[in-house]
Amino acid sequence: MKALEALDLPFGENHARNLWLVSFYFAGMRISDVLRLKWSDFQNGRLYYAMGKNLKAGSLKVPEKVLEILQQYPRNNAHDLVFFDLAKMPDLSKSYEVQSYIKARVRSCNDYLKNVAVKLQLTKPLSMHIARHSFAQISADRIPANILQRLYRHSDIKTTMGYQSNFINKTTDDALDSVINL
Repeated sequence: MKALEALDLPFGENHARNLWLVSFYFAGMRISDVLRLKWSDFQNGRLYYAMGKNLKAGSLKVPEKVLEILQQYPRNNAHDLVFFDLAKMPDLSKSYEVQSYIKARVRSCNDYLKNVAVKLQLTKPLSMHIARHSFAQISADRIPANILQRLYRHSDIKTTMGYQSNFINKTTDDALDSVINL
C-alpha cells in the first residue's frame, strides 16, 4: 500500500490509482459508486452516499488520505461529480447508458493499473475490484465482523462472514498453534 501511495505516475495511471485508493479507503467501495461521487456527498468531514447496488444509505468518515486525493480534482465538473470520468455524459439518469460507460471506464482504469502493477513489481493482479478484496484481506483480522457488516452495508452477517471467510486466518492459525505448541 505504501509503495502504491508513494509512486509518482503519469496522468492516466495516477487517476486510476486515485480511484483505486478512494475505493480502498472507503472500505472497498465499488468503483461504480466511486465514479458517481459528488462534491455535495462530502459534508462536515463525512461522505454521505447510497450504494448503487442496493441503495443502502450511510456515511463514512473522510480519511485525510482521501482529502489529499480530492485536492487533485477541480470542483467545477459537470453534474457536481468529483471525478471527471462521467462528466461528459449529458444525462446521468439514463442508468443503462451510465452503466455501459462505467464498464468502459473500469476497463481503461484496469489497463492503467496493469502498468502500475508492473512498476511496483507486483506478482498479483491489480484491478479496480481488487481494492475491495485488499480492504477485506487487510481488515480481516483487525476489524470485528459486525463492524465490517456495517462498513459493507450487508443486511445479514452471514454475507459478511462469507465474504471475509477467505481472508480470516489469525483465529484459525492461533487455534492450531494452541494445540501444536503445548
